[in-house]
Amino acid sequence: MQPTPHHILQHYWGYTQFRPLQEDIIAAVLQKKDVLALMPTGGGKSLCFQVPALLQEGVCLVITPLIALMKDQVEHLKARGIPAEAVYSGMSKREIDVALDNCVYGSPKFLYLSPERLQTELLQERVKRMTINLLAVDEAHCISQWGYDFRPAYLKIAEFRQLIPGVPCIALTATATQQVAKDIQEKLEFGHKGVLLQKSFARENLSYSVRWEENKPAKLLEILRKVPGTAVIYLRSRKQTQLVAKTLRQYGISADHYHAGLQHEERVRRQDAWMQGKLRVVVATNAFGMGIDKSDVRLVVHLGLPDTLEAYYQEAGRAGRDGKKAYAVVLVDQQDVDGLRERIRQEFPEPEVLRHTYQALANYYKLAIGSSQFSSYDFELDDFARTYSLEPNQTWHALKKLEEQGFIQLSEAFFAPSRLHVLLSQQELYAFQIANAGMEPLLKNLLRIYGGEIFSGYTRISENELARQTKWSVNQVRQQLDSLQKMDVIAYEPQRDKPQLTFLTPRHDAAKLPLQLRQLEERKTISLQKAEAVIDYAEQELICRTRYLLDYFGELDYEKCGICDLCLLHRGEGQHDEKVFRYRQQIRTAISLKPHSLPELEKALDAHAANKNILLHTVRLMIDEGSLKYTETGALTLSN
Repeated sequence: MQPTPHHILQHYWGYTQFRPLQEDIIAAVLQKKDVLALMPTGGGKSLCFQVPALLQEGVCLVITPLIALMKDQVEHLKARGIPAEAVYSGMSKREIDVALDNCVYGSPKFLYLSPERLQTELLQERVKRMTINLLAVDEAHCISQWGYDFRPAYLKIAEFRQLIPGVPCIALTATATQQVAKDIQEKLEFGHKGVLLQKSFARENLSYSVRWEENKPAKLLEILRKVPGTAVIYLRSRKQTQLVAKTLRQYGISADHYHAGLQHEERVRRQDAWMQGKLRVVVATNAFGMGIDKSDVRLVVHLGLPDTLEAYYQEAGRAGRDGKKAYAVVLVDQQDVDGLRERIRQEFPEPEVLRHTYQALANYYKLAIGSSQFSSYDFELDDFARTYSLEPNQTWHALKKLEEQGFIQLSEAFFAPSRLHVLLSQQELYAFQIANAGMEPLLKNLLRIYGGEIFSGYTRISENELARQTKWSVNQVRQQLDSLQKMDVIAYEPQRDKPQLTFLTPRHDAAKLPLQLRQLEERKTISLQKAEAVIDYAEQELICRTRYLLDYFGELDYEKCGICDLCLLHRGEGQHDEKVFRYRQQIRTAISLKPHSLPELEKALDAHAANKNILLHTVRLMIDEGSLKYTETGALTLSN
């Protein structure tokens, strides 16, 4: 009997029912339609491509920019008995060869790739020999320059689709405005069968609040005492995560800090302690939470302002996934507002800074012009900046802009365990053992512990376990493994836990680096607009918080949540004018580009006679609350 989506769901995941919208998305994919699936954080996006892929012959290609998440998903699939492979920066050519060959000749059902990998001739040639049943594009908002995490490599996906004609595409994201959703479908060249399936972004059980506080630590303690249960506290600074966690412990609250600069073992220990309920509070940078599915988080607090409402919605949305009452709180002061605006300005260094940084990278790795496309290197910002007397913060922003322009790819520190692949056949290895008695204890234990898997592909190994079994030191084991690699008996990749920097193009002459200056200016404008939307979310005191967020994402028919701070504040006051709400956002968007006089604003917003009084009322309201002010020439501008 032909298995159904429900059979697959129960067999591999143990669930009897799909979540809302999952079945509709899966049905559309199985009908070979191009699908854009918009589902909030924690809505179960992965199953929407994993289930239909398992129902069909062949491999599903999954495009995602997040290496750590890619590796986690592959491990989770394998743990469920579903074969999967991943190709990402930092892997050796031999490792990539083996992974791709397995997808051509073996049993993998999923191949996870970074978008940059689609441009390589090696992958494109192997894909022609694979049976591809589906193309899944995760974090699809990255394809749109109007989104908040633009990645130029995503623009190449439509071109790549020409290699797999007839294969449907499913694009998935948790956060997309209407403009971004339309852009995704256009950039991926959805056909006439393309459909948009969207679950409401409303979270009926999640209460949003903003608190303006000068003494944030005291307010945080008050909130944690009022709201029992598991919590996540988000900050921007790694140092501050440590200080806040220490303060909480001093007041008897079980807390620890988390950021990408910690060693892998320490990150895993703290994350596991929190997941298992042994640790109540994690104080973290935004490195924490991606791909973590803990349903009973009762509280998410942001100490300061996030850069975008998209990022805020995702991070706040990690609370209350079990459907029970949960809270998302922003603690903010005027310094945060000024800091956000300044931070966005700093994120866009001048073009000469970008060229100088690119030249320093070429010198750092001793790269010749025209060389090193798709070569990856360990990268430590502090050492790089110190070597060339660069200011670390400006250098980091320059690197991120070089990434946005498609020249390099930066990966945060991620743990890559030691991996090994035997290059000889079993008969050849047996003959080698007889001829090299000194290697026999190690080889015997490799075969005993890891079995035949080490002949078919790269297998995760533990030098510590091998040392215990052979009764050698760990250094002896590593030396023997290195020797076996030099003798072409094995391919051995020692573990890594450092950030990776990959050159996506052949090395350019820095003086002629083909920067897209217009695109840089457009991105700056978009980033400033997004920052102003965050500030307005925090400053406005009229509109239901949930409604404000939903309106930002284009969901316009939501009335109010009844449980946010503003709904509670205005309970019984009646509805605020719909047009005031609309004008607030339109005024901010228009004035973030340049100051406007009142007549210019009326014209820009096409305010007809009947609406002029409402527009004037909205302007006065914004001036009174301090979000607008007049310039010396009488034009309206945003307050800094």
